[in-house]
Amino acid sequence: MTFPALPHREGERPRTGPEVPHLQLNQTSPAAVRAELLRWMDAALPGTTWGRSKVSAPSSRALFLDGTPPAPGALLMPPRGDEEFAHVHADGSLHLALDPADHAAFLSSGWGEKHPLYDRGINVVMLYAPRDQAELCVAQQVIAASYTYATGRVPTSDTAAA
Repeated sequence: MTFPALPHREGERPRTGPEVPHLQLNQTSPAAVRAELLRWMDAALPGTTWGRSKVSAPSSRALFLDGTPPAPGALLMPPRGDEEFAHVHADGSLHLALDPADHAAFLSSGWGEKHPLYDRGINVVMLYAPRDQAELCVAQQVIAASYTYATGRVPTSDTAAA
């Protein structure tokens, strides 16, 4: 999988908490943008189901593989590493599993950062909350890369965001 080329993220990086739970503290998603993101994820990522995250704040909504094993070699979120691949926080930011080969490109893009447990071998990065429609399109590209890593499949055509 080749990670998509992402446009420059405007403005300063948001402030985030230094520990678990790792949350974004400013520059959060407007309610309408977050709602649109959740609708898109529901429509464009078949073979997944929503549930309460097994690792995040209770207000987060997590996407799990719907009873199918992950793609060969994919390491998803703890505790099991084989079912939860993304979750959306109430602030609109996300944690997701990406192909380790894509980490450098993602982290250098300015659209996110390492999870506080990343350097302990946890395959989780934070995608900053989309603040508008243009940023929602970028978020969809990153989430699509996470989905493809987790499932080995490309999201539905509803992902034509960029």
